[in-house]
Amino acid sequence: MDVYKSLASYKKTNPSVITIGTFDGVHLGHKAILTQLVNAAKNDNLASILLTFFPHPRMVLQKKSSLRLINTIKERSEIIEQTGVSNLIIHPFTKEFSRLTALEFVRDILVNQLHIKKIIIGYDHQFGRNRTATIKDLIAFGKTYDFEVVEITAQQLQNVAISSTKIRKALEEGDVQTANQYLGHPFMLSGKIVKGRGIGKTLAFPTANLKIKEDYKLIPKNGVYLVTSIISEKNVFGLTNIGTNPTVGGIHKTIETYFLDYKNDLYDKDIQLNFIKNIREEKIFASKEALKIAIKEDEIFARNYLNVNE
Repeated sequence: MDVYKSLASYKKTNPSVITIGTFDGVHLGHKAILTQLVNAAKNDNLASILLTFFPHPRMVLQKKSSLRLINTIKERSEIIEQTGVSNLIIHPFTKEFSRLTALEFVRDILVNQLHIKKIIIGYDHQFGRNRTATIKDLIAFGKTYDFEVVEITAQQLQNVAISSTKIRKALEEGDVQTANQYLGHPFMLSGKIVKGRGIGKTLAFPTANLKIKEDYKLIPKNGVYLVTSIISEKNVFGLTNIGTNPTVGGIHKTIETYFLDYKNDLYDKDIQLNFIKNIREEKIFASKEALKIAIKEDEIFARNYLNVNE
């Protein structure tokens, strides 16, 4: 898959089929649309293009937006690549871009720059300055500029909307299993391992402290989770604690993972945590010894769960 950081960087001239959207999470509803895109490209001998935007339009147009995204842009790109899409354009969304008229967007970008012959889009899609143009306008443009408009059905769009809402709600409640069912893949957190306070070592459970640089990334509810990660080309399971570590006087939220069968130094390594299951909520224990006992119980539970579900 070829990835472009702006519309201007896309220089190909072959005819294309395109879909447009945020595709946050790239969940099962999104994947159905992308399968439709890829199949249309194969059937009509067209280049497949997914045009998406970053930052999310709501982050730009709504000053007080508290929106958190299921994926970082890097995670989103990696999942989209697995769907078979040939070209991903991640265009910077700005207020200036939002002021393009419908005609300018269709003529200058879709037709003259992306050379579309087909667009797959929702029946309720609105675009252009102040989002005043509708799919009826797009169909009319299609007749003028010789491209076909394929409507994504109301049912498909409803599935997309329901899935996105339920995924965010599930993660906010710590229910990663439900989120994973809608995603069709594990929810992930990606970042760099940095030095923490070293509390885990004093408890005989050394942890890797994950720092996520993207402040827009949705973090699940505080608690203890069973996760898996690829380290040195091996699948390693771990227990991830999201929270403030109140038993040992923590104040700031951290994401710390005790890997069950990996003891090597991970500092400065880029790690992706794939979430499997919520084990328990974060608790305040009476002592460090009580906390150690709880972590050991978490480990026993995790190992038993993995044995049963292998």
